[in-house]
Amino acid sequence: MLKILIADDEVIERLVLEKKLKKYYSEECQILVAQNGRQVLEIYAREHPQILILDIEMPGISGLEAAREIRKQDRTCSIVFLTAFDEFSYAKAAISVHALDYLLKPCDDNDLMSACDEAIRLAHAAASRPQEGTAEPADSSGGADFPQTLSSQEVSEEQPEEEQRQEEFRAYIVQHYMEDIAVKDIAGYFGYSEAYFCKRFKQYFSHSFVSYLTDYRMQRAEELMRSSSMSIKEIGKAVGYPDPNYFTKVFRRVRGVSPSGFRDLKKQ
Repeated sequence: MLKILIADDEVIERLVLEKKLKKYYSEECQILVAQNGRQVLEIYAREHPQILILDIEMPGISGLEAAREIRKQDRTCSIVFLTAFDEFSYAKAAISVHALDYLLKPCDDNDLMSACDEAIRLAHAAASRPQEGTAEPADSSGGADFPQTLSSQEVSEEQPEEEQRQEEFRAYIVQHYMEDIAVKDIAGYFGYSEAYFCKRFKQYFSHSFVSYLTDYRMQRAEELMRSSSMSIKEIGKAVGYPDPNYFTKVFRRVRGVSPSGFRDLKKQ
């Protein structure tokens, strides 16, 4: 069973988050809870959770500091940051963490669940691959010569041709949606820090990057179910879900019906 560790120093926030995750994932994930960064490190050392959902601003050891320590030991766990502040002054400090997503409190339920779905998908994929040591994952920027961080001037100013950049984000997803796209990959490709990219993406599409990616995968799956005779297993694999059972679970959460149920409805 996979383990999800959540951490928030606010009691109500922590209880709400725990309740939401148990509702959706209690059958396949054990939900662990921490009140601060110190407890995060203690629980991680004991339980080794594959997924961490961390409030950034916590007294003592922050979520970011805890994540940086954990990342030194574990390059494959998925880290999702939560913050109540719509500012990204911590972006440079977070570069080495390679978070799966950055969500602004109060985070949209769909954004949160999409992040968890993607983290679980990545954990299953990592478990099915042979161990290859702890080397840094290969750069998937396609060899493009882009800077990896923004200057303070670039962060503070509006970029020209915003509409064009929005379409470039969309085109990247269309081209790579069937792959394991990490935020660091697409952010690095466009020359942004991960946190700043997530902020801009949310502004453009009103959804987090991971939520948008999940929805696009489901759209492509629907198209294949309408237009092809491929099996549900084959369709799931084609849109990035090698585990057919998990593809079915995500599709049902996002679309409210199973893939086979969707296909039957379209036949009527």
